[in-house]
Amino acid sequence: MSLKAVVFDAYGTLYDIQSVADITEDAFPGYGEIITQVWRIKQLEYTWLRSLMQRYQDFDAVTRDSLAYTLRILGLAYEREEFERVIEKYLHLDLYPDATSALAALKPRQLAILSNGSPDMLNGLVRNTKLDRLLDATISVDAKKVFKPSPAAYELIGEVLGTAPDEVLFVSSNPWDVAGAKSYGLNVAWIERVTPEAMALACVENELVAPLTMFKAIRTQMDELGFAPDHRVRALSELPSII
Repeated sequence: MSLKAVVFDAYGTLYDIQSVADITEDAFPGYGEIITQVWRIKQLEYTWLRSLMQRYQDFDAVTRDSLAYTLRILGLAYEREEFERVIEKYLHLDLYPDATSALAALKPRQLAILSNGSPDMLNGLVRNTKLDRLLDATISVDAKKVFKPSPAAYELIGEVLGTAPDEVLFVSSNPWDVAGAKSYGLNVAWIERVTPEAMALACVENELVAPLTMFKAIRTQMDELGFAPDHRVRALSELPSII
């Protein structure tokens, strides 16, 4: 594979979005897991709705609105300070343990993030986790005022890096993002962190389907959209071996 660049999704791919669960549980004891899952589902839904409605607001606004929705429908009262403390975690999400070493192993190719995140959110997160030492670019869809999986969002890769689609490997753990990138014409690697076998086991081991299990069933398996990834790996650490 002759590649000039490897471009990563941020949320859920390099950064563990489930790492917000500790702070949601601390702020709202007993509700941490359900907040975490509903918040993420509505966050994604709002990006798609705003793109279709052509009523763009950046990812910071989307993240705040989806958290406000989640707390409201769960009947949870809160102070502004509590709300801001939970939101602040998005600037300090945990990196997946193999992220830094995997990126370092992919040099000297150009490395970049393409994310729905707003520039301030992404730049703060990348700086706080020291990935700015490895990345050549941190690209936000804010430049196009439309969210992934719009083709216009993926166009930013070529505009910023000077690459053709077939010169780029795009990496995401989000199936909808994989489908969007493949539809656009990029080479795509899917980080399959949750297998169907693990899903089946989680369902039969619980009398009730837990919020995290429901989230995984909805958001972690490849969608029936007619676009399959070029590569399926279980972790970022496997990427160097496929290039």
